[in-house]
Amino acid sequence: MSLFDTRTVYMLCGVMGGLMALVLLSLRRSYPPSIKGLGDWSSALFALFLAGVLTALRGLIPDPLSITLANLLFFAGLYGSYYGSQRFLSRTPHPVPWLALIAALACLHIWYTYAHPSLPARVLVVNIGGSILLGAQAWLISGYRIAGFPKWLTFGALVSGTVLQIFRSIMVLVVPMDNGILTQEPIHQLYAIGFAFSVLLYAIGVILLATDMLRNELEQLATRDSLTGALTRRHWNEVCAAEFKRCLRSGRSMAILMLDLDHFKAINDSLGHQAGDRVLLNFVALVEGLLRQNDSLGRFGGEEFILLLPETTLDQAMQAADRIRQQAEIAAKPACTVSIGVAAYQGEADSVDAMLSRADSAMYRAKAGGRNRIESG
Repeated sequence: MSLFDTRTVYMLCGVMGGLMALVLLSLRRSYPPSIKGLGDWSSALFALFLAGVLTALRGLIPDPLSITLANLLFFAGLYGSYYGSQRFLSRTPHPVPWLALIAALACLHIWYTYAHPSLPARVLVVNIGGSILLGAQAWLISGYRIAGFPKWLTFGALVSGTVLQIFRSIMVLVVPMDNGILTQEPIHQLYAIGFAFSVLLYAIGVILLATDMLRNELEQLATRDSLTGALTRRHWNEVCAAEFKRCLRSGRSMAILMLDLDHFKAINDSLGHQAGDRVLLNFVALVEGLLRQNDSLGRFGGEEFILLLPETTLDQAMQAADRIRQQAEIAAKPACTVSIGVAAYQGEADSVDAMLSRADSAMYRAKAGGRNRIESG
């Protein structure tokens, strides 16, 4: 006697999909709109929920519902999940070819259901379509830029679902299916149980992906200036304090540059705050284009920025400052020059506050000396 009833497994698969659809719908309502795809994933799982329930009712309700509609919902759910993953990963969906594929699969399915009934052919159509849709999404998720458990859980669930579709496609060619798909035969039970677990793991995976992206966005908000993308003053202080400790331990050098845009208030007053915002954005982009990987640019406030240069002597920092000053003079639009104060690490008696004070004083001397200048402190 079998431990599992195939009809019950299909029903449970549908119910799990429905519950996960509700979870994703709840997340969609509470997560920021910048995290896309949650609604699509929720709709996809709801379609799989309906497909599972209708399949479980096969023989108890009319065939157009339990066979035709159930499999159409199966295709819709798989494509909906792929569509949601595209939106989540900020890829542009191209639905027309996929909808054409689903339409072709649906026509074949209807042909082998009503015109020339053949259960093996019908199952083959469903599983080939399922393997294509699941495999495409697995390939898409494999390219997700953030590696970690959520990515690989989702990828693994999709790969296992794809393998199940391929396995059943092969088995249907060699195993008789005269008694339908809800029998207690091992091939049907293995497929139903395996797909139920794949749906559950997939749903958990995409929930974790969304949670991971939310955490990254919150970290971005906490560490990056909302306008320019430069580090916030608080986070820059943390990075600088950590680098200063490394200097104390190793005797390496470091430098701090205080940068202040000249006559920035005049730009705001004459051209408006939007023009001022463009100046700040362009300046940050210009400076970051000149930096090394470990350099850290922060926004100190208003039009004032601060730059940490690890493993940099005073002479090297002065050269870096002059490159920034020259590029700002040439490339800034609207035209805006920068005054820069430079301070370098002076040994164990030094401190971050002392370096900041020297860089700030040097920057004000550059201002007083005519602007568009560099001074050291």
